[in-house]
Amino acid sequence: MSNDPPVQYIDRSRAYYEAQGYPKPYRWSQADETPFHPLSKPLSECKATIITTAMPDDSYEDEHRRLHVGRFSETPEKFYTGGLFWDRDATHTDDRETYFPIKQLQARVAAGEVGSIAEHYYCVPTIYSYSRTQRRDAPAIAEQCLAEMVDIALLVPL
Repeated sequence: MSNDPPVQYIDRSRAYYEAQGYPKPYRWSQADETPFHPLSKPLSECKATIITTAMPDDSYEDEHRRLHVGRFSETPEKFYTGGLFWDRDATHTDDRETYFPIKQLQARVAAGEVGSIAEHYYCVPTIYSYSRTQRRDAPAIAEQCLAEMVDIALLVPL
């Protein structure tokens, strides 16, 4: 076990944006109500998907970043993470399982702990806009998950 102190993300984010010259302190999004609810059936009967901020290509460089819907049957060996910001001194993205844990999810299904894996996964572009995520990407993912009868989603931000 490491004795390193926890990374102070909020303080680091505020300092980063202040150093970039932004006039207002970075404001983290917050929900006044918890947008989750208890499962209506056992986990062993649930269909699962993955939602990550990594992308299958370099579309992070595109100013019109869009949600990507992929098929698990066509999951790339590597995702594009170069346009993302994370503590590169403390971690890396060489291991796809750290931000797209499909092998672990498959193992949980094989063990009977999770019912099944959905046909699609989702890559949400990191756009630092809570309102755009709330207005555009989250409703699109929710609609597609409901249509595919997904019960749970593993949220894996990078």
